[in-house]
Amino acid sequence: MARYGKEHKEETRRRMVKSAGRRLKKDGLDGSGVATLMADAGLTNGAFYAHFASKDDLIAATIADQLQQQRVLLQELAGESDGFMRFVHGYLSPEHRDDAENGCPSGALLDEVARSSPVVRRAYSESIRGVVDDMAALVAPGAPASGRGKALGCIAILVGSLQLARAIDDPQESATVLAEGVRSISALLAAPPG
Repeated sequence: MARYGKEHKEETRRRMVKSAGRRLKKDGLDGSGVATLMADAGLTNGAFYAHFASKDDLIAATIADQLQQQRVLLQELAGESDGFMRFVHGYLSPEHRDDAENGCPSGALLDEVARSSPVVRRAYSESIRGVVDDMAALVAPGAPASGRGKALGCIAILVGSLQLARAIDDPQESATVLAEGVRSISALLAAPPG
């Protein structure tokens, strides 16, 4: 019986985390069991325990991976003068609102993360701090302290607006929520540091 190499194991783990990210954001943290998550990755249940001790460990790894992807995007926008507002407009767009499966984990899962196990909450907390730091570098490149506060405010507006827009069944009112989120972030960024 041939053993797979380290590279194959890492690729399998990445595949599991990527497919779990889509499924968890679509169905929620409790919406799918290990069997479904493994089937999505094209694997059997037996493969799961070679990579993760529990479903919570997979969820924690998935959330960390999803937020790392968001950090990469923010870092790519750092050199652009309008980069952050382009991010805001994309985040608070009807396309993102209507595609939770491929969108931000905060917008899709934040309420569930708050009620999750300590391992999931820790992974989210550690990862979102990195997002805040990257966002602070965009909103106030020369003033990290005031930038951090504004970044936290922006995240609150982004996630709250997205979740509210997804919950409202009237398309026009939902679009208004998204537009008001953009307006609120613009106002927050224009406000003097406080």
